[in-house]
Amino acid sequence: MTAGRTALLVIDCQVDFGSPNGEMACRGMDMTAPQAALGNAESLVEAARAAGVKVIFVRLLTPSGGDEALCVEGTRGADFIGPQPQAGEAVVSKTRYSAFARTGLAEQLQAAGVDTLVLAGLTTECCVASSAWDGFERDFQIVIASDACAAYEPDLHRHALQALEMSGAMIVSSAVLAAGWKKSL
Repeated sequence: MTAGRTALLVIDCQVDFGSPNGEMACRGMDMTAPQAALGNAESLVEAARAAGVKVIFVRLLTPSGGDEALCVEGTRGADFIGPQPQAGEAVVSKTRYSAFARTGLAEQLQAAGVDTLVLAGLTTECCVASSAWDGFERDFQIVIASDACAAYEPDLHRHALQALEMSGAMIVSSAVLAAGWKKSL
C-alpha cells in the first residue's frame, strides 16, 4: 500500500452512531463495540497521518424536520466523535449509506491518483459495507480495518466482514495497517 495512492476513509464516526448518549444508544443499542472501534480508528488515523496517507472524514447529514432522527444537520448528533478532522483534511457529507453516492468522492480520489481505500467507521454492515461495495464498483482496492469499524451486534459485524472478504476486500487489523505504514516511512 503506497501512501500516496492510499486514502483512509473514516465513515460516520458521529455522536448519534457512536456515543453512549447518541441516538442509537437511546434506541437501546449496545455501544460497547462502537466505542472500541472509535478508539482503534483514532489510532489508525494517527498512523495514517504520520505515514502521509490521505485521511478523509465522511459523515451522514440528514435535514432537520425529516423523518430520520439520526445525524440531523446542525445538531450535536451529527458531530464527529473519536477521530477528528484536522485543518486541510477533507470532510465529505452524504445523505445516503455509501460515501460515494452523490458526493463526487470517487472522482476526487481518482484525480489524486488514489487506487486503494482503507475503510474504518460505523457501522460495518451498513455504511462501511455500502461504501466498500460501491468502491469495488469504482475500481478501488478495498481494505477494511476490522477492529476500527463495528456494528451494534457482533454477528452483524462478523458476517459483514466475511461477505466483504469473500468478494475481494482485504480484512486487516488497525495494528497491522499502522505497522505497515510505519515501515513505509
